[in-house]
Amino acid sequence: MELRNVAIIAHVDHGKTTLVDELLKQSGAFRANQAVAERAMDSNDLERERGITILAKATSVEWKGTRINIVDTPGHADFGAEVERILSMVDGVVLLVDAAEGPMPQTKFVTSKALALGLRPIVVLNKVDKPDAEPDRALDEVFDLFSALDADEDQLDFPHLYASGRSGWCDAELDGTRSNLDALFNLIVNHVREPKQVKKRDLDFSMLAVTLGSDPFVGRMLTGRVESGRCKVGQTVQSISRIGQKIEQFRVTKIQAFRGLQLQDIEEAEAGDIVSIAGMTKTTVADTICALAVEEPLEAQPIDPPTITVSFGINDSPLAGRDGKHVQSRVIRNRLYKEAETNVAIRITDTPGGDAFEVSGRGELQMGVLIENMRREGFELSISRPQVIMKEENGVRMEPVEEATIDVDDEYTGAVIEKLTGPRKGELAEMKPAGAGKTRIIAHVPSRGLIGYHGEFLTDTRGTGVLNRVFHGWTPHKGPIPGRRSGVLISMENGEAVAFALWNLEDRGKMMIGAQAPVYTGMIIGEHSRENDLEVNPLKGKKLTNVRASGTDEAVRLTTPITLSLEEAISYINDDELVEVTPNAIRLRKKYLDPHERKRQSRSA
Repeated sequence: MELRNVAIIAHVDHGKTTLVDELLKQSGAFRANQAVAERAMDSNDLERERGITILAKATSVEWKGTRINIVDTPGHADFGAEVERILSMVDGVVLLVDAAEGPMPQTKFVTSKALALGLRPIVVLNKVDKPDAEPDRALDEVFDLFSALDADEDQLDFPHLYASGRSGWCDAELDGTRSNLDALFNLIVNHVREPKQVKKRDLDFSMLAVTLGSDPFVGRMLTGRVESGRCKVGQTVQSISRIGQKIEQFRVTKIQAFRGLQLQDIEEAEAGDIVSIAGMTKTTVADTICALAVEEPLEAQPIDPPTITVSFGINDSPLAGRDGKHVQSRVIRNRLYKEAETNVAIRITDTPGGDAFEVSGRGELQMGVLIENMRREGFELSISRPQVIMKEENGVRMEPVEEATIDVDDEYTGAVIEKLTGPRKGELAEMKPAGAGKTRIIAHVPSRGLIGYHGEFLTDTRGTGVLNRVFHGWTPHKGPIPGRRSGVLISMENGEAVAFALWNLEDRGKMMIGAQAPVYTGMIIGEHSRENDLEVNPLKGKKLTNVRASGTDEAVRLTTPITLSLEEAISYINDDELVEVTPNAIRLRKKYLDPHERKRQSRSA
């Protein structure tokens, strides 16, 4: 059977996973009466809730005698480590672009990696049936993007199709029959090259490990494309690191291949196919699994370094242990190191005290997803404010810079540019009209400047702005960047908040808790209307007397409190504050709960 390996690239919410659903249905991967969840490729609960692809996943369909392996890549740069490795397994890419929005920052990030590998692109303009679709403009922007990314002539001469993934059709012409996805299937078979590995089936076995998973019954499972030769269950093989160091010899206990949405056991893997292999104990991503006669490792793609670090500690507040079942530092450490095994974009470092762990990653969203997963598993944590990772280059301190692409209504452009280029030390790179009364702003902003900016941005644009960011490069350190301007309201008592006390405190600022919420000394219960922190008593009840007078017993009506999401809370706090995360609550608190210790620390700072 002939083989084709393709990856699907798209920006967040451009319809990639929905299109893969339709490809599976129309190829016969599902039975006619089979119950299949919408967005079947989004297997993770968080992926379904947020509508984003977090984990790279593979599937395969059969079309007229050809097996097509399809890899669904993450659309967000925070999960880019998955993307870089997964592209080394394929020979072509399907670039999915929203006909209204055009190519977006994450499209640029992943496409640059694909073009640098020499992959042949197919462009699919999705959602052309939407009223605001402009497929011709989107197509021109894709061509301009390819030119800017130094695509060669063969890549610039790309075929394109018009599609509606939700409706399940794809045509070469905009006014085509709009009946099925046959045009896309045929184009993949005819345009994407057959894997060159197919011609190496008689050589010694070798395979580059690109993703790492685990199975409760067989242990570690490494997925990759077989580069040469054949591998059978029971065969003894070895692994070699990127730098040529031999790691271990092991017996292959299981080989699985993607057939539809399922992984099926097979007896033999051949060059060109994408498979998962089990049996190793030390081998990991970017290592080469090969026959014993092979001496040289396969070339592995380098992975972009982490840009931020967050401290994960035990929850030592007075409310610790009420919600979660995993509260010890030992259990937290084991969970983090288990995560680092399967996610090479994350690095874990133990702190001297042993109660906290420095976790380095690619962005706030990646950290937010990890914390949310741990929270759902029953962990209680205290999380610090993200810190940007600096590096030294020729004696100069360098910091990471991100390219922020912003679409806002014309009337809000002034406020956005002022914030980015003023206190946040950004530089305006491009500004152009985006149609429909909107402006597209592209700015290069230090990563430090974007931490905590998203909530402020939504306020400035009345919730209508769209901000996307991607790692751009390094620049000399730009000096101090001011953090949050307002202070906070800190509880000075332990107990349950009283409605009367909160009502009286509303003049001081915005509340973050409601009546009957548990509070403790040092917990942040609101945002102060001024720049300084203020200690308040949320337990102070109304003095009761036996005197009755008209108008003295007014009903207490509280303003709805501010509710921060996990990512908002992490980016909201200052360096001397923490986020307390439990399965049922997200609370903010001062790092030092004892008021005397807080004052001493603030004086020494």
